[in-house]
Amino acid sequence: MANTDTEAEAQEGQAPAEGEKKGFVKKLLGNKKLLIIVAAALLLVLGGGGAALYFFVFSGSDASKAEASGPEFPATPPVVAYADMDEMIVNIQSQDGTPVYLKLSVQLELFSPEEKAGIDALKPRIRDQFQGYLRELRPDDLKGSAGIMRLKEELVRRTNVAAAPYKVRDVLLKEMIIQ
Repeated sequence: MANTDTEAEAQEGQAPAEGEKKGFVKKLLGNKKLLIIVAAALLLVLGGGGAALYFFVFSGSDASKAEASGPEFPATPPVVAYADMDEMIVNIQSQDGTPVYLKLSVQLELFSPEEKAGIDALKPRIRDQFQGYLRELRPDDLKGSAGIMRLKEELVRRTNVAAAPYKVRDVLLKEMIIQ
């Protein structure tokens, strides 16, 4: 019996060692929290490695060459012309009926210098379009950068309508005072 107890103890001593090895895998598969943590860590390592490989190996070649050479400008500057409009002073609507005045000075940006003579002949028509629009404005319509952008867009649209065969690229504000 003594022998059997010793053999049993020896077998028991070996069994837990083998059980511990098999127990870790069982423990990993059995414990959902541990499995999620290990899977997330593995995904993070693989994702990070893939992203690093992409950014350092694949995408750096063409982009770095383009940035190193600098931006390319056309050999000749764009051809533009500017036509000054006369200064306009208009009364605009206020909510309480007090007189509010808008002083506006603009410049028209044209696509070519040849168009300047045609635009000069159409300035009275353009001015009339501006006057009709500006008189309907309220001081709140001109507040902030969004108000200025809306004003410029509407002036470009009205200029292109009034100067029908000619196109205006932009309306540049030289001076704008609300009093």
